[in-house]
Amino acid sequence: MLSCVLQILLILLAILIAKIILIMIFFYGDINAARKKDPASKSLLEVLLLYQGLHALIAYRVAHSFYKLRLFFLARLISQVSRFTTGIEIHPGAKIGKRFFIDHGMGVVIGETVIIGDDVLLYQGVTLGGTGLEKGKRHPTVGNNVVIGAGAKVLGNITIGDNSYIGSNAVVIKDVPVNSTVVGVPGRITKQDGKKIDVSLDHVHVLDPIVQSLEELGKRIEKLENK
Repeated sequence: MLSCVLQILLILLAILIAKIILIMIFFYGDINAARKKDPASKSLLEVLLLYQGLHALIAYRVAHSFYKLRLFFLARLISQVSRFTTGIEIHPGAKIGKRFFIDHGMGVVIGETVIIGDDVLLYQGVTLGGTGLEKGKRHPTVGNNVVIGAGAKVLGNITIGDNSYIGSNAVVIKDVPVNSTVVGVPGRITKQDGKKIDVSLDHVHVLDPIVQSLEELGKRIEKLENK
């Protein structure tokens, strides 16, 4: 009896190891992106077993395969189970590129017609949603190398340009040009000299166009008073 139980445990362990190896092979890009974009990650095994953003993404990629086969109920079932276990809702109809990473993840919602490019980073509480009941393309298109901060809402059939940064809690309802930073409610756009966003993910030194305008206005008033 004991040997039988031991054999079953060994079989289950072998299945688990084989599953981990297959996940590492098929989702290597996403796993590596998580390790690079999260300074808190300590090991490959930690990312693989404990990162709910990665788990939600793996579930999405499986569900998306069934969605493309028009097995819509099965695809939604997988996505809803993933939502229950991870707190992240990704519609199986969304199109997500390579090396995508959701940090922390709780409360993230990605709608059916969302298109996301490569090397995109999302933080907790982000919504990529629609604004009405219309059919067809009704969710955002996010370019490559975009960072969307915690709590930001990107709504409607709009485009977020490559290398852009959406600040925390911003509400974006209009197209965003490439190499831009968006802050505030509603989202206000400021270009950072046409340069790519800071890859060090510095959330503190985000430019606010209104603050910049007020500072310039203050300098002009100071000059006038000194004359």
